Amino acid sequence: MNYLRLSAQTSLNAVCPYFTMFPLSFPLSILGRNSESAHTVLDPFCGRGTTNFAARLLGMPTFGVDVSPVAVAATAAKLVNGISPNQIIMEARNILRSRLDYELPSGQFWSRAYKPRVLKALCKFRESLMRSCRSEARKALRGILLGALHGPLQVDGSSSYFSNQAPRTYAPKPRYAVSFWRKHGLRAPDVDVLDIIRLRAARYYTCPLPTVAHRVKCGDSRNLSTLREACAESPATLIVTSPPYYGLRTYVSDQWLRNWFLGGADHVDYSYGIQVSHRSISSFISDLQRVWLNVAIVSHKDARLIFRFGAINDRTVDPCEIIKASLRETPWRLVTLVNAGTAQHGRRQAVTFGGASKKPIIEFDAWAVLQS
Repeated sequence: MNYLRLSAQTSLNAVCPYFTMFPLSFPLSILGRNSESAHTVLDPFCGRGTTNFAARLLGMPTFGVDVSPVAVAATAAKLVNGISPNQIIMEARNILRSRLDYELPSGQFWSRAYKPRVLKALCKFRESLMRSCRSEARKALRGILLGALHGPLQVDGSSSYFSNQAPRTYAPKPRYAVSFWRKHGLRAPDVDVLDIIRLRAARYYTCPLPTVAHRVKCGDSRNLSTLREACAESPATLIVTSPPYYGLRTYVSDQWLRNWFLGGADHVDYSYGIQVSHRSISSFISDLQRVWLNVAIVSHKDARLIFRFGAINDRTVDPCEIIKASLRETPWRLVTLVNAGTAQHGRRQAVTFGGASKKPIIEFDAWAVLQS
């Protein structure tokens, strides 16, 4: 596989920065070894769609499932077909020119996070995309807006994001954000919304990409019906994924701003939402087993399951033991378990917002096959 040739096509993977458990090179290397054969790729914990995007680059049909609407929107933006930057810009301009009633959130966070006219534009986009987001142009536009919703300022105070100083992979909590902005005298940038959309549309959607069959489903992979619907067109032959790590359950609160843009509340939701259980190691393993069982049912008899798994600093667990336990009493047979290095958690832009990183923990790659 020519990675130099692919490098010019990979910019779209950054359309909406989001926590991920592996870099694009991980699914690319796995799928690239199998590109000579016809494969259908499934990711039952698709996150921001890294596996699905890798499959698209290699011309493979791909399906993804995730419980997070933000994850599904980001993934969908990477799989749109036949769209040009001009079509995206035209769609954005038409929405801004339309007459729509929309809700405008209020409070110190909102007044300090965005300039008034920028917030009004975002609310108009939010309302319009909530009403309809079926077209390819709208899916791409939604991904661009989610990716630009919050991020860092430049040294000169300018920005290619809509917000005041913030991390780009997770949303700041309002109370801390307001305090931080006051302390450092930071103000929301006076940006041109359409200019940012134009810049990002050109960056992400100029390079032509393969057109592949795909489906992205917002749902829970512990439910067999969800995976059956996702893989309705053909059984999966390659499953490449990364389950949530035990104890890492702040996806909802970390993505509260993007969830708001997709129709959620205008304040932080500290609930854990629908996700794999973290009440105990045994319940976590049990839920993973349910997913692997369901995946086996919607997979071809010769399918392979490859997933990356690790641990977080706040929970003392042995990721290898969890991997082995999750595959027991399932049709999957573990054939390989290798050290995959660290996740480089310290690069999650926490420093942008005054945060301190912790030493990353070793991760592991597991390879399993269906038992005959």
